[in-house]
Amino acid sequence: MTRAIILAAGEGNRLRPHTEDRPKALVPLAGKPLLEWQLEVLSRVGISDITIATGYRADQLESYGTRRVHNPRFDSTNMVVSLIAAREQLLSGDDLLIAYGDIIYQPNIVKALLADDADVSITIDLGWQSLWAMRMEDPLEDAETLRLDDDGNVIELGNPPKSLDEIEGQYMGLIRVSASGAEKMVAAIDAIDPETRFGGRTPDAMYMTDLLQHLIDSGIPVHAVPVEGGWLEVDTVEDLDRFEELHTRGLLDTRFDPLRD
Repeated sequence: MTRAIILAAGEGNRLRPHTEDRPKALVPLAGKPLLEWQLEVLSRVGISDITIATGYRADQLESYGTRRVHNPRFDSTNMVVSLIAAREQLLSGDDLLIAYGDIIYQPNIVKALLADDADVSITIDLGWQSLWAMRMEDPLEDAETLRLDDDGNVIELGNPPKSLDEIEGQYMGLIRVSASGAEKMVAAIDAIDPETRFGGRTPDAMYMTDLLQHLIDSGIPVHAVPVEGGWLEVDTVEDLDRFEELHTRGLLDTRFDPLRD
């Protein structure tokens, strides 16, 4: 059985005023909250055991998922702290899908990720430049480095790129871990020295990309599952407005249509 953990603790400052009364994951796109798009897709691929990691406006998330875990320090920590709040689910002995709360994706993306047999896997979008072109003028703006070895394992991710040559795909915010991979992930988190810095960030403030790079640096392979489009990230008001406009006009590129199988 595969379970899912959705990281929905974020306030989403860059989506204000839409997040003044709700967490980022409940901001609507095309008439439905982002989280509901995700839950619908997970149901379609047979994942029904879903833990929601809450933080900001947790009261708004009480009716979602199978269970909820709470990060009470959501306003001073980042995603990894929200993830480890679900320690019991991480160590449940089942395979897990871990997803950001501000993305939506097609069922085939999840199917491709779940079919991978590595202990830790992530989807990467090889066609990321098309999506970024819909979101912003400069393709390097808000993109992150991602480099692979000859076996398709990630060797670097999450840094500001100096050129397109440093980006072999874009990390999407979807991670699959086997039961063994989850144990390794939790052990790697527990072993982090409080004095360690990740790009200047404390362990409490580390990003998920920091964690993935930490796994890689600790000798735990992170395998890349390549896909082409099939997802959207709603991180800013500009993202939301642009995707709403394209959806209303029927111009949202079918490669990124989250309802398309």
